[in-house]
Amino acid sequence: MLATLLQNNLPIDESVKATHILVLLPKLEKLPSKMSLPGEYALKALLLRREMQLGQISEIPVCANLQNGALCTWVMVDFNKSVFEQHTVIRKALQLLLEEGPTQIHLSVHGNAHQKQLLAKLAVYVTWINGAVLPVRKLRAERKPLESIILHGHEDPDHFLLLHAQAEGNLLARGLTGLPPNELTPKTFREQIEKLAHNENWKYEEYDLATLRKLGAGAFVAVAQGSDTEDAAIVHLQRSNGKKSGNTVALVGKGICYDTGGHNLKPARFMHGMHEDMNGSAVALGVLLAATRADLPINIDCWLAIAQNHISPRAYKQNDVITALNGTTIEIIHTDAEGRLVLADTLTLAEKQKPDLIIDFATLTGSLYTALGSRYSGILSNREHLIQKALAVGKSSGERVCAFPMDADYEADLESKIADIKQCTLESDYDHILAARFLSRFINDVPWLHIDLSAYNHKGGLGAVGTDITGFGVAWSIAFLQKFLTN
Repeated sequence: MLATLLQNNLPIDESVKATHILVLLPKLEKLPSKMSLPGEYALKALLLRREMQLGQISEIPVCANLQNGALCTWVMVDFNKSVFEQHTVIRKALQLLLEEGPTQIHLSVHGNAHQKQLLAKLAVYVTWINGAVLPVRKLRAERKPLESIILHGHEDPDHFLLLHAQAEGNLLARGLTGLPPNELTPKTFREQIEKLAHNENWKYEEYDLATLRKLGAGAFVAVAQGSDTEDAAIVHLQRSNGKKSGNTVALVGKGICYDTGGHNLKPARFMHGMHEDMNGSAVALGVLLAATRADLPINIDCWLAIAQNHISPRAYKQNDVITALNGTTIEIIHTDAEGRLVLADTLTLAEKQKPDLIIDFATLTGSLYTALGSRYSGILSNREHLIQKALAVGKSSGERVCAFPMDADYEADLESKIADIKQCTLESDYDHILAARFLSRFINDVPWLHIDLSAYNHKGGLGAVGTDITGFGVAWSIAFLQKFLTN
């Protein structure tokens, strides 16, 4: 649940009973004489004591207690810097207030009309994102969720509808990803999705294991067959824009609720946190929710590959040869490369609907994390113009992406002597590229973007988001869908 937003076009004054105030202004070297800031005297005294210049608070936000007892934080936003940097400095300023666990925060924006509008959008979004609290299982929660945001100095007639929808989608993605694996099994995950579909008026359909076996989806079934319970499934959600025509985008998400690595068992260090391997499906759901709440004029088919990768007598093995839904035979090389297998059959189902675009989300490869760390996610595509749009949107949305090549000659490494293709190789230096080449076999040349979510978890938060689990991809996708609709 996001905090309620109240807006007031007038500046905050001393009559307002506020306990926590965030003051935002554009980067300045000195304050104009006509600009009156909350706690201005305290700010000047603080800067003097710390021997700081005013402009430095565009990099290091500061806070102090005012005479009335309120805690006030001041931050400048440099509009010459990237959106990512703007989000980051506002988030750091906000966290100085959130540490006290307030239920209400006042945002005070300053500058000319255009600057106030920009600051208000940035601050409201970051406050919505960080004011919410993710599910925990502690006897006593560390802090309560923020209940209300009071914006002073600017009003938006649409009440920041798009940003609210985007924040809701991000919160859904983060909340699902953080659930412990004994709570979020394929069965309970499907139940949550079905309930959400009912609430949001999405069409819900699922392909259970029995159905997938009959269809010949051998890649998905190979991974799912190692689990004790037959609760794996491919879930299909449909959201219509209310018209008989229009663009259709297929969102595909990897939903491995727990990944042991199978027979190629992960060591403890790398198995810890593998309940988050369903993050791609959580992001796809978050994008679908945000697009629905924002009422974007687009049809969305959402395909979620929900399973677990376990070790058992029935689990698939190295050197098995399996047959995917589209008839491709696959030689298994490593059982911990299960994500590309469940995505293969899911992409085939998505492609059969002939969408205008497919975007898949997956925490797919360790090599992508090695290449980028957790500050960026990687993108690969079969269309150069999609790559260029994706990079531009990464800059404008604050969720940064880096493009990688996937030229056809890379596929030579996946040649098999006994099957149509190898699943992967045992060397992982550029496995993210090989994984994309593998997946490209299952989209039949539909325009396609593959996002390897190396930035799904970043210690201490990333950009606008202050939690380790970032929900990366929701903000990027909403911005990308808007750009897709206008071109």
